[in-house]
Amino acid sequence: MLRIILLALLGLYLIAVGVWPAAAAPVAAALTGLAVLVGLVPGPAWLGLGVIAWLRNRRAVA
Repeated sequence: MLRIILLALLGLYLIAVGVWPAAAAPVAAALTGLAVLVGLVPGPAWLGLGVIAWLRNRRAVA
C-alpha cells in the first residue's frame, strides 16, 4: 500500500515540475507496442484462448 502511495506522490511531483511527458514517454511507448502486438492477433483467437483458459481453470463441480 505504501508503494502505491509513493508512486502516486511521485506522479504528482513529476506533473508539478513539468517533466511528466519525458518520464511517461517510455511507458507510453511500451503500451503502444503492447497494443500493436495484441492487435496482430484476431479477435476470435483471443475469445477462443479466453474460453480455453476459463474451462481449464474453473472450479470442479463436486
